[in-house]
Amino acid sequence: MVKKIVFDIETKNTFYEIESNNPADLEISLVGIYDFADNSYHSYLENEFGKLWSRIENTDILIGYNSDHFDIPLLNSYYPGDLSTLKSIDLLREIKNKIGRRVKLDDVARATLGKKKSAHGLQAVSWWKAGEIEKIRKYCLEDVRITKSIYDHAIANGHLKYSEGSKIHTVPIETSDWETKNNNAMTHTLPI
Repeated sequence: MVKKIVFDIETKNTFYEIESNNPADLEISLVGIYDFADNSYHSYLENEFGKLWSRIENTDILIGYNSDHFDIPLLNSYYPGDLSTLKSIDLLREIKNKIGRRVKLDDVARATLGKKKSAHGLQAVSWWKAGEIEKIRKYCLEDVRITKSIYDHAIANGHLKYSEGSKIHTVPIETSDWETKNNNAMTHTLPI
């Protein structure tokens, strides 16, 4: 069976604050994951990344939303190996490849699942600065739940939806190779 993790990252700062548009230049406040292997949700602050690395190194596929452009490069700036060798399913990339533009996670969640995000990333940065870690954790894990549900919907139905004003659009998504292993070797940081 293929091992999969859905993940999302919140940051301590913004692109405006660091005067860069490179995700790897940001600082991570928290990483949230869903691990299909044991049907569990977890979150990790920076001092807990050792536990995160052991989960990631024991997976075959990373699943996210805007993860190829944002989350993986950012997380890779902390990881002592190379996370880009893992197979990645970026749901935003899949949609963009079909319609030619980016769509917000909230617009996909509303149309596909009938639910909306609980907040947005800039609020998570404010919560970090105010020391409100539990608010960040709850928000991040909710985004992980939404991303997992969108992934599950695509696998089960072969499409996703997004809203544009009052219109709902359906995007066919080819998922036949999503749950197959990539044979790339990964550099492990831990003895496994």
